[in-house]
Amino acid sequence: MTSRSLPPLSNLSPTRIPLSALSLAVALCAMAPMHDSLAADVAQSAAVHSYAIGPGSLSSVLAQFAVTSGVLLSFDADLLNDKTSQGMNGSYTVQSGFAQLLQGSGYSLVSTGADSYTVAPQVSNGAALELGATTVSGVSNETVDTYAGGQVARTARLGVLGNRSINDVPFSVVSYTAKTIEDQQARTVGDVLLNDASVRQSAGFGNFSQVFTIRGLPLTTDDISFNGLYGVLPRQIITTEALERVELFKGPNAFINGVAPGGSGIGGSVNLVPKRAQDTPTRSVTLDYASDSQVGGHIDLGQRFGEDNRFGARVNLAQHGGDTAIDDENEHSQLVAVGLDFRGDRLRVSTDLGYQKQRINNGRSVVYPTGTKVPDAPSAKDNYAQDWTWSQLEDTYGMVNGEYDLNDNWTAYAGGGAKHTRENGEYSSLYVNNDGSGKVGFLYSPHDEDNKSAIAGLNGHFNTGPVTHQMNFGLSGTWGEQRSAFEAILVANRVNGNLYNPVQVPRPTKTYFGSDIHDPRIVGKNQVKSVAASDTLGFIDDRVLLTLGVRRQTIEVDGWNTTSGARTANYEESITTPVYGLVVKPWDHVSFYANRIEGLQQGPTSPSTGVTNPNEVFAPNRSKQTEAGVKLDWDSFGATLGVYRIEQPNSSTSTVSGARLPTFSVDGEQVNKGVELNLFGEPIDGLRFLTGATWMNTEQKKTSNGVNDGNRAAGVPRFQYNLGADWDVPGIQGAALSGRMLRTGGEYVNAANSLSIPAWTRVDLGARYGFKADDNYITLRANVENVANKAYWSSASTANNYLTQGEPRTLKLSATVDF
Repeated sequence: MTSRSLPPLSNLSPTRIPLSALSLAVALCAMAPMHDSLAADVAQSAAVHSYAIGPGSLSSVLAQFAVTSGVLLSFDADLLNDKTSQGMNGSYTVQSGFAQLLQGSGYSLVSTGADSYTVAPQVSNGAALELGATTVSGVSNETVDTYAGGQVARTARLGVLGNRSINDVPFSVVSYTAKTIEDQQARTVGDVLLNDASVRQSAGFGNFSQVFTIRGLPLTTDDISFNGLYGVLPRQIITTEALERVELFKGPNAFINGVAPGGSGIGGSVNLVPKRAQDTPTRSVTLDYASDSQVGGHIDLGQRFGEDNRFGARVNLAQHGGDTAIDDENEHSQLVAVGLDFRGDRLRVSTDLGYQKQRINNGRSVVYPTGTKVPDAPSAKDNYAQDWTWSQLEDTYGMVNGEYDLNDNWTAYAGGGAKHTRENGEYSSLYVNNDGSGKVGFLYSPHDEDNKSAIAGLNGHFNTGPVTHQMNFGLSGTWGEQRSAFEAILVANRVNGNLYNPVQVPRPTKTYFGSDIHDPRIVGKNQVKSVAASDTLGFIDDRVLLTLGVRRQTIEVDGWNTTSGARTANYEESITTPVYGLVVKPWDHVSFYANRIEGLQQGPTSPSTGVTNPNEVFAPNRSKQTEAGVKLDWDSFGATLGVYRIEQPNSSTSTVSGARLPTFSVDGEQVNKGVELNLFGEPIDGLRFLTGATWMNTEQKKTSNGVNDGNRAAGVPRFQYNLGADWDVPGIQGAALSGRMLRTGGEYVNAANSLSIPAWTRVDLGARYGFKADDNYITLRANVENVANKAYWSSASTANNYLTQGEPRTLKLSATVDF
């Protein structure tokens, strides 16, 4: 006999039962502290298990029992609205457990198939019982693991800590679902992350990659994890068609995920969760259009096979191409993603394989202001790129993950992945004066990259007297090799250009080279290895949760000069990063939290000339965050309020009085302080919110010779507001309207605070209508982004002092058929 206990009802977020005539209270075996699930996937009805479920409404208690026992359950919620249950504590089979809960209620359990049940009124002998048409089938955890409306999930994967309830962890976390992606027609991960007020987006340096600014600090696409693995995903732009979740962790995370291979992510990290086959077959075809003439489609097929549906396959195919809303810009993309999995009584294994290719012609370039002020942004549709510019990105990737239940309390897991990236492109950045006149740059930069990544660990739970423990032990490693070359133009050879009146010029010929552009040489190798351990101690029926952890990390970096091939870096350093976190739940729906966590980056090496300490290798830069806040969970919606402070080391050079040369050091510091407020879910039936606000204050300290001391950090606005709502149209089944306003404060472009861009506002609108035609369900969607066609600078790079212009008005239309 095994034990299947739950904390008291007051500590759980029960499944929400919508106020409709017939609703599902569906539960799967999803009580999982790590990866997909740690419980058996299909419970045997005759098996006896121990249960501990607190009192509450009969609907909620039935749903919790179904979750714990691993069966599917449907019932008419309206019939049970006024009924309560004392819960249960003891050993039961599935049938005897339901009988205990339903005793005296006037209702009984009716089997509708293997491990599937419904609840119906009891009838006297001889009376006929007729059940209405009810379909009970396996559904994803999305149904029972989201706030009302299905836009935001209640759980997220937190690295070595595993799958955890967001309200039980001492961190600020949000997990956006596939429903959000589909309804907003979000093509890229960047489109999804714009739903959070703490995140804004810019273009990459020397390419068209997406760079995210979280809490005022950059996160590159290189440092986004895939099912907890770094270095596996496409390097520059990640499409969304094969994603189930986009999980955003705010703050440094060196303990949670280990050091990011690219060294970014101090302000936050992102983990992507792939789609999996569900018990209900997935058959979905989408045709879509985006202005100016982007057309494409997406096929999503999923099926489970074998005894108890143990084997699953999910295939996603997507292709898009045509002109974008920016004048003369053209994009093409392809995606093939296959996810296979096996779920047994103790063993679960999954593998994901993907191929993504993107081609961008005449991509609008970034702009470098070189005068005494920033020129106004040109028309939102204007393209100041040269017609010979292009970029091609091609990524092939795969990973395998497995976990095995050693017993009821301990699970071992392991995973590994690899990726090959091939990039090529010619870029024409524009360097402009106050009036928009300027010079046209040129860069051709072929790049190849091969990465490998692996994780392994052990998770378990046990009690020591009244104290509960959730223990985690983990190992992780990433290995990368980069091969690059370049062709560029000298500053003196740049030709004239203009931001407002672009002039097409021939591709430059007076160029210089680095490495062999036909066969790029190795320019970098990096290894990051770590070991971690943590324990979350629960007190007073888990109303107080204390998380303590530590990770020991080793960073190894080798580098070679692209032009000469000479070795420029040989770096190996180790450092230990701790984490402390506390959650206190004094009331049923309220959690107070606090954390102290660190971030880690490769330390710098001083210049080889011009300083008193040439070629000195510095230890890894350790960033530190302290944060405190409160989380509310009112069943159908949630809210968070938090305050944080992040201290990030910066390098500087300072000259001591009388010294001939300056000294290079890492004594400088950037401090980011902020307040964040978020509201999500469905506080009113039929009205859903994705709303938030962030207020930030930054300060530079101990800068080179004190020149910029006290200044704000570049690229960090004082405020960022999001107001997003989704509303069901009364009287029209399946119809909904949506709207979103993004408001971002002005920000400085440089550390000297002499250049700045103004605040901007963008408004997006949308509508959708879903209906049934024969045996198919059809969903029509329409979204308009930047309705007013506002021309604005959306961001200033935090490191390289360039500007990214916001996207013009873009119309998106799609029709999805589920059959």
